[in-house]
Amino acid sequence: MTQTAEANTAPSPVLVLGATGKTGRRVLARLRELGVETRAASRSGETPFDWADPKTWGPALEGAAAVYIVPLDTTPSPTPAFVERAVAAGVRRLVLLSARGVDTPGYFGSPDYDGGPHAQGEEAVRSSDVTWTILRPGWFAQNFTEGVFLEDIRNGSLTLPVGDGEASYIDADDIAAVAVAALTEDGHEGEAYELSGPRALGVADVLDEIAKVSDVRASYIPAEEAAFREGLVAQGMSEVEAALWTAALDPIRTSREAPVKDGVERALGRPPRDLAEVVREAAEKGAWG
Repeated sequence: MTQTAEANTAPSPVLVLGATGKTGRRVLARLRELGVETRAASRSGETPFDWADPKTWGPALEGAAAVYIVPLDTTPSPTPAFVERAVAAGVRRLVLLSARGVDTPGYFGSPDYDGGPHAQGEEAVRSSDVTWTILRPGWFAQNFTEGVFLEDIRNGSLTLPVGDGEASYIDADDIAAVAVAALTEDGHEGEAYELSGPRALGVADVLDEIAKVSDVRASYIPAEEAAFREGLVAQGMSEVEAALWTAALDPIRTSREAPVKDGVERALGRPPRDLAEVVREAAEKGAWG
């Protein structure tokens, strides 16, 4: 059966949380291309939704048959309470955006970060009485093309505390494709898909790929973790936020993000897209000016 035909019998409407974010807007666009009835939920979206305001949850969930959950990265996580509300409202299918390494002790460099919001969200989804699928992507390739690293690359240098560590960066479009498959097709129930790109790259390698397809020749500047953290605080970030951001980079520094995972292949029957393809498309759209 084709994906379009599958989508016509899929649970709908589908509530898409984080509908203006990296994966949410891609999931929303793909669902609408398939003709699936959707609700775009965010603080400024078509359907008002705010994780910090549970009063917005009920109206967003009313009548929804499936939900793509982009969680709030805070502890304690509000995801368990939301899942409970969703099931009570009649939602029959949940697809949760989680993170790579969530079930690996010390993955983010310290046991202090074990059992965090993603783990709490996964437990809530697994314990629900509805169909569920969990997505565990690693670092997004789009962090270099439209995300947190973009401005530094445009300015000619990228400073990070990751040494020669590598990551198999995942294309956000692949994440969205897996999410849509899980939302619209059978066969993904009870799966926790580990999602990565097809090869591991160091930060300098990524910048080389960008240089091949653009006029941008950004340099990679390795930094010590303490100095990097202090720099973030000097820029106005709180001590807690700076520590979390530095910890989030630790899986790249240690190359825990390097192993290639088979989640895209298992879910879609094709290999994941390479970062080189992602940056080429970004260059064609003028990502770096």
